[in-house]
Amino acid sequence: MIFVEQHIGELAALLTAVFWTVTSLSFEFASRKVGSLPVNIIRLVAGFIFLSIFTLIRRGMLLPTDASGYNWFWLLLSGLVGFVFGDLFLFKSYTIIGSRFSMLIMNLSPPMTAFAGFLILGERLSIFHFIGMLLTVSGISLAIFSRKEGDDKLSLKMSSRGVLYAIGGAVGQALGLVLSKLGMKDYDPFAATQIRIIAGITGYVFLISILSRWNSIGKAMQNKKAVGATTLGAFFGPFLGVSFSLIAVKFTASGIASTIMALVPVFILIPAVVLFKQRVTIKEIVGALISVAGIALFFI
Repeated sequence: MIFVEQHIGELAALLTAVFWTVTSLSFEFASRKVGSLPVNIIRLVAGFIFLSIFTLIRRGMLLPTDASGYNWFWLLLSGLVGFVFGDLFLFKSYTIIGSRFSMLIMNLSPPMTAFAGFLILGERLSIFHFIGMLLTVSGISLAIFSRKEGDDKLSLKMSSRGVLYAIGGAVGQALGLVLSKLGMKDYDPFAATQIRIIAGITGYVFLISILSRWNSIGKAMQNKKAVGATTLGAFFGPFLGVSFSLIAVKFTASGIASTIMALVPVFILIPAVVLFKQRVTIKEIVGALISVAGIALFFI
């Protein structure tokens, strides 16, 4: 018990990485079954329900009615950028290159967040940040590029379209986080997440209506396995993942927490092999570890 009390922040960060691993695998499974668009709106609705119940118990408020106009503006913008733009690309990458490689490429998000913070918030970048960016990119490159025998040229060993979608997901997450920081200030982070999800749901409703895809949403709702996997992902992601990440940051240094939470590409290797029968190479494992080391340098 003493060990748990002394390291509650680190343990919370470790659990967050586990939760996000479950989320990634769940959403990959569901997206392959019914497509990325239905999964996105279903998981946001489920996540909003979980969060609303939690904030009702914790704050005595079902909805974030105490937020200021400033909070609403920037958090709604953050939700559109992160949940709609970013996650639409990320979930599409799940169906093409799988959650294992998608989450590895998503390790580009911390460097992108740092750079966006520099441009938008005026946050300082040190030499360690630039070295960290280089290491992160190098680790990801090691995992996704290969050289054929007798050929000196490097080539992607997976769909370039899937890689671009995953990069789009990283960009959306990075910008969404910076805009969240800009809009949240001292406001409750759980209620702030509710506002972001409201923006996400609104964005998807608009997108689905424009594309006339409501029939596909109805069909997806009839697929019990996909809905079950999406609900599971929503519970472990927008609800538990967010909650434990906040606990981690509260009880330990943000750098330690962020580095531990970036272990998802490492944790996801074993489930990817067992559940999806994917082949994992030594280069991919080393690449994932190097990318995590790069992220660690952001917090020195």
